[in-house]
Amino acid sequence: MIGRLMGIDHGLVRIGLAVSDPSGLVARELAIIKRKSKREDFERIHQLAAEQRVVGFVIGVPHNLDAPPGTRLQSETVMRWVEHFKATTDLPIILWDEQMSSADAQELSLRKKRRNTDPIDDLAARVILQSYLDAIRDGLVEPPDFSQPNEEKRP
Repeated sequence: MIGRLMGIDHGLVRIGLAVSDPSGLVARELAIIKRKSKREDFERIHQLAAEQRVVGFVIGVPHNLDAPPGTRLQSETVMRWVEHFKATTDLPIILWDEQMSSADAQELSLRKKRRNTDPIDDLAARVILQSYLDAIRDGLVEPPDFSQPNEEKRP
């Protein structure tokens, strides 16, 4: 894979961002955006993506298989956000299961000696992106096809 991918952890209050190295082996946290409006949030994401020379996005989607029928799921909120985001970019968007990313981000936060009150959204984005990169490396998913821009992909 040639080029950086940006990992996105969508939250109601904040959006966590991470970026990979150009070879697609390692993810690192990049930024936390305090939510304002979709337009402002998307502008900031695209500004950072341009600065990092990002070639695609990996967006974490929470899946709660234990939710009772009729429960409003966070995944529905994220998918509506993704639909709006998709209209603002020609870059590929990969949807990735973010199950356990918060717990893993919490553990990473402790190792980095962050305070308990510090947000971990950027670390969650890093965990999501690293999980996807590891799946590519391990042959569990195909790398993104950059010849088909703005196509939502679900491994």
